[in-house]
Amino acid sequence: MIDLYAAGTSNGLRARMALEECGLAYQLHPIALEKGEHKTPQFLAMNPNAQIPVIVDKEGPGGKPLTLSQSTAILIYCGEKSGKYIPKDGTARAAMWQALMSASTDITPTIGSIFAVVRSKEPHVPTGNMFKDRFKQYLKVWDASLAKQKYAAGSEMTLADISLYAGYVRVKAVSPDVCEGVPNVERWGQELGARPAMQRAVKF
Repeated sequence: MIDLYAAGTSNGLRARMALEECGLAYQLHPIALEKGEHKTPQFLAMNPNAQIPVIVDKEGPGGKPLTLSQSTAILIYCGEKSGKYIPKDGTARAAMWQALMSASTDITPTIGSIFAVVRSKEPHVPTGNMFKDRFKQYLKVWDASLAKQKYAAGSEMTLADISLYAGYVRVKAVSPDVCEGVPNVERWGQELGARPAMQRAVKF
């Protein structure tokens, strides 16, 4: 059994989607960020950076308990533990790593920047628009890729799709205007959103 400590942010969604899609048994422990539950001594003992998500796998490598933070690290861990969503073919696997890194290092930080500006007490509109335009550009590139292939890294669903979808569904719910004009991304998002595991994962 894996314990998941998370909230409904894109990072929290990524970890829960990974556990659901990989079919790993877990128990969700919701963390109320607005109440500062990620800054309690108990949570800081698991992640001193006071960031969700965190998993505690009671049966980690070698049968020993493992505590792990960073949503992409958790995603990869779930893929390796379950043997799912990591291509066997070397070329396909390389394409997955590239797509996964883009979803993690391009999409996720830009989402955080958009939310930080828009939700600030005195939002600076030009800065907010700059990050929104950056996000739209990333989506245009993804849209072009998804016009030629079914999934983020090719013909099969991989960890990259889980990572990208976590960010996409979060932004679409909060700032849908930045997700317009990308029909192939929309098609892909609808397909992933129809998966039972994804539907379970987004309910925090």
